[in-house]
Amino acid sequence: MQLPDFHNEPFTDFSDPREQQAFKAALQTIETEVLGRTWKCWIGGEAVTAKTTFENYDPGELTRLIGKYPKLTPADAETAVEKAHAVFPGWAATDAEYRVRIFLRAAQLLRERKHLFSALLCYEVGKSWAEADGDTAEAIDFLDYYAGQMLRMAEPQPVTPIAGERNQMIYIPLGVAVVIPPWNFPLAIMAGMTSAALLAGNTVVLKPASQSPAIAAMWVDLMHEAGLPKQVLNFVTGPGSTVGGALVQHKLTRLISFTGSRDVGLWIFEQASKTQKGQIWMKRLVAEMGGKDSILVDKDCDLDKAVDAVVGSAFGYQGQKCSACSRAIVHQAVYDEFCRLLVPKVEALRMGHPSERTNVFGPMVDGAAKRKTLEYIEAGKKEGKLLTGGEAGPSSGCYVQPTVFADVKPTAKISLEEIFGPVLAIVKVADFEEGLAVVNNTEYGLTGSLFTNDENHKQEARRRFHVGNFYINRKCTGAMVGAHPFGGFNMSGTDSKAGGPDYLLQFLQAKSISEKLG
Repeated sequence: MQLPDFHNEPFTDFSDPREQQAFKAALQTIETEVLGRTWKCWIGGEAVTAKTTFENYDPGELTRLIGKYPKLTPADAETAVEKAHAVFPGWAATDAEYRVRIFLRAAQLLRERKHLFSALLCYEVGKSWAEADGDTAEAIDFLDYYAGQMLRMAEPQPVTPIAGERNQMIYIPLGVAVVIPPWNFPLAIMAGMTSAALLAGNTVVLKPASQSPAIAAMWVDLMHEAGLPKQVLNFVTGPGSTVGGALVQHKLTRLISFTGSRDVGLWIFEQASKTQKGQIWMKRLVAEMGGKDSILVDKDCDLDKAVDAVVGSAFGYQGQKCSACSRAIVHQAVYDEFCRLLVPKVEALRMGHPSERTNVFGPMVDGAAKRKTLEYIEAGKKEGKLLTGGEAGPSSGCYVQPTVFADVKPTAKISLEEIFGPVLAIVKVADFEEGLAVVNNTEYGLTGSLFTNDENHKQEARRRFHVGNFYINRKCTGAMVGAHPFGGFNMSGTDSKAGGPDYLLQFLQAKSISEKLG
């Protein structure tokens, strides 16, 4: 089987009136045919309901019901793991090309329904048209890219020949993979984590974030339509503390793929390290956690481009990205001019419900995220000079104004802790060397960017800017599958490098086979 070269899914040009009309039609379809639906879970190939349900609401319009979902129990979670374990041998024995064809069909179905999935993202998690379209495009990319990578992994691996022996090394799947994706990229990251595990021949128990189960449920239906056997992908909903905990702790769980907060990731790391009675392996953990990401602005750079990159990186999707720029570290020679240029561009961001095309700045994902962000803003008012924002937005949703603080110390709370909201701290540094020290002063190491025209500074930063994804003269968000393998250092996780050529190795194990000849 030969696949064409991988190319990223193009983003939609929403300046095209035809695309505008198509997206508006998709929003209408989602509102009339999808929102308010009661969804089911899937365990062992069978649809599952529960005695109790939970609901989620549009964070941009709190009266709008998104859906109702089964509130499963730890016992349900344990059953899902056991069912997945039972069918693992059969799925593992399928030919890689068979699995690949399923996911290529799924990518094509998702491509054909791109606007429908993106429209649901506008309602369920408050993404603007462009942010939702990027999320869906990335999901398509993951399906296509990992399919191609699995074909590569299924080929004979190079080994040194030995006279009188026939030697080979092959990759085989691990077992049951528990997949726990985040709410901020609830389609792309969810689909990427799940497809990698399944393409590698593992069976999966998928538990989406409680803020975003509808998009995951709709994707699971699409996978069934693409031909994925229902019993190999178990889909469960419910509280992370109970359902998620039971999945992590089960003795038959072989692999945990998690994207989310530092604290939850560390809890999973601790729990996964404890062997349960009857457990015969060490559980593997793939963890993508938080970030406290900086853009370092040198004295010799294109300041206008630096300002645009900071605004885009800090306030895209309301700062709710682990890669978001939450700190601008600016050389003292251009500091005042940087602040002067930045503020009007932040104030020009139009806040409102993201179903409207011109509203580029939407709500926080839920009330808890809004409260946490406002608490950090209050701390920031004591730690820096408020340049703009600093308040909640319209009460119809979970809105918080894009907020900028200047004159923040490198050791301030808002300079060191992950906020995961639209709050930017600007730190003044005396020179490039001090700037490098500040970018590396947190416990995280996910993304970062340098704006400079100085070639020596570029080389120094390549070596010493300690992040998993480092950019020069561009924003620190927007990693593209295939081009920017994504994952970070330190408390940012296990440096998984999602969307890269090594990612599937985390879902496989190598087996060496030698036969004596003659």
